[in-house]
Amino acid sequence: MDNLEVGMKLHALYTDGEYYPAIIVNISTGKARKGAPVKVSYVGYGEEENTWLPLSKLKSKKLPKVESKPEPKAKAKAKAKGKAKEIEWDYSGLEKGKRVQAKADGKFWAAEVLTVSKDKKRAKAPVKVRFVGYTKESDEWVGADRLMSKALKPMSKAKKSEGTKPLSIPSVARKMLLVKPKIEAPLDPGFRPVILAKKAYLEAAKDCEDKLEWALVRADGVARYSLPVFSEKSKESRISSYLAGVLIQEMIWQRSASELMLHGPAKICKALKAAYSKGGAYEFEVMSMPNVCGTPDKPFVVTIVENLSDLPENKDSPQVCGKDANGCRLAFDLGKSDIKTVAVKDNEVLYSKETEWDVTAEDPEYHYNAIMDAMKLAKAALPRVDAIGGSATGTISADNEATWCDIFPNVKPDVYKEKVVPIFKRIAKDLAGDVPLKVINDGEVTALAAVQAIKKGNVMGISMGSSEGAGYANEDGNLMGWISELCYVKLDLNPKAPTDPWSKGAHRGLSHLYLGQRGATKLAEKGGVDIPDNYKFSHPDMSTIKHEHHAQCLKLIQKAMEKEEKKEEVSKIYKTCGVYLGYALAQYSEFYKIDHVMILGRVSKGAGGDIMLDTAKAVLAEEFPQYAHIEFHTADDHFKGVGQCIAAAALPKI
Repeated sequence: MDNLEVGMKLHALYTDGEYYPAIIVNISTGKARKGAPVKVSYVGYGEEENTWLPLSKLKSKKLPKVESKPEPKAKAKAKAKGKAKEIEWDYSGLEKGKRVQAKADGKFWAAEVLTVSKDKKRAKAPVKVRFVGYTKESDEWVGADRLMSKALKPMSKAKKSEGTKPLSIPSVARKMLLVKPKIEAPLDPGFRPVILAKKAYLEAAKDCEDKLEWALVRADGVARYSLPVFSEKSKESRISSYLAGVLIQEMIWQRSASELMLHGPAKICKALKAAYSKGGAYEFEVMSMPNVCGTPDKPFVVTIVENLSDLPENKDSPQVCGKDANGCRLAFDLGKSDIKTVAVKDNEVLYSKETEWDVTAEDPEYHYNAIMDAMKLAKAALPRVDAIGGSATGTISADNEATWCDIFPNVKPDVYKEKVVPIFKRIAKDLAGDVPLKVINDGEVTALAAVQAIKKGNVMGISMGSSEGAGYANEDGNLMGWISELCYVKLDLNPKAPTDPWSKGAHRGLSHLYLGQRGATKLAEKGGVDIPDNYKFSHPDMSTIKHEHHAQCLKLIQKAMEKEEKKEEVSKIYKTCGVYLGYALAQYSEFYKIDHVMILGRVSKGAGGDIMLDTAKAVLAEEFPQYAHIEFHTADDHFKGVGQCIAAAALPKI
């Protein structure tokens, strides 16, 4: 090692088996580092990629050549028998902070997991550890061959099938459906709106004689749709099947469904039945809907009917909710990154607060205590409590049960049924006794907040918080009885659009990563915001269901927006989000009659929010003049943050 020095340039072996330019950042002479005494930094990569390597994995003219040793005869013999099958390992049990044993210099040492990478380049050594008692200078990336932990297990067949490969748009469909928008997203030039694909398809298929009809059946309603389709003998038939699948998925997350009924060309119906079955392209929806509908023991069903008359007619069940927050009321809005609480007396807000939390906790007692602590602070602002209202992501039953809420993502099914389903009723009783309680979906309460603010109907409310919370109120200001989980709706057909952690990689281009805070944070680096490496969108920390990093990253974006020298560059983030919003509203308008749209949530706060809305208006005016009449509404920044809570407070009738 006498020929090596800190700052020296050379080539170092990476975990993918290739050599890359690197710089020596440290050289150790300690016994613990004897097997890998040189720490390198790969040129063009962040500190998190720094690693300790043995001399045999370094290339430099200043290093003596290492002659390869001949393979022992035993190995040649083993090769003749055939190469042993390499074990695939399941690293999902290794979370940040978990204690493990990690091998170094031929011995296992106590270590702590720092992160687990999903990057393909890190497949052989995806776990970064810190040895107990050592500093970050000794951090290493290791694989299963150098780890000992009960949480590390061989990959089961079931696990291998999880996180299916995202559904790819057929090559025959790309020319027709991948339409470049007239107003491009400055920081996302590959954005290809679903609404433009629908528009192009309907124009191309306008003379088609065949039609595909479907019905999505739910407990209190039916959704119907009719799509002209290309002859199943033509190659364009695959385009019809693909787009139908996308539209069905969109309608499922608008309204929920326990059954899909199809009528039309046999080949297309058969393809869609396969896609909406276990193991198919839409397995995520197939497995989610029983829970969403509150019937976890009843599987999602797909049937093909011969006669059009066998499909049930369209049916909705509008719901009337309270709109007057008279008396003394408490309310909560449970988001994926924070709890919003308010205390209201005779329609006047006396107290409001946002409290960050970690929804990924496995024990629902954490959720219960976090909500109770926040609500007790709000309660202190009132002389008494007459009623409690609330909203949460997911599906809430008419009896205020948490049927399917994704703010409890890691709670085991049996515990969920026992502890989570009745959690809202338990909170209300423990907090205020037998007072009236009403909890609804966050998208629904967003719509009601909009109705209360503008005093008009046909309103789409969109809360751009941790994710997209959206809802709709009809001309009478009442809800449609839909679940409105539009964060699961596909907005972007770009084959390289990002996947999201909720659908486990099954889909690309879902609204989760476009109209919530992740729509902004994924663009932070491109928008010139100075952020830590682990806040960059490509970092593994940003591709989990946890929201803390995204919440902090958004704050950095907002601070950068306040700096004059950064404003022009950072504003492109908001312009890009505005493009997303404009095309999304046009897409939603096929199913909702929208005259007004209220934008709430932290992404819409400040000067950046104004830029975003102006861009969305420009999209509608340029591409969709039939929707240019839509009026945009905003409230002050405080109302944007707690608007849903205020509407939730009015839900229960006293």
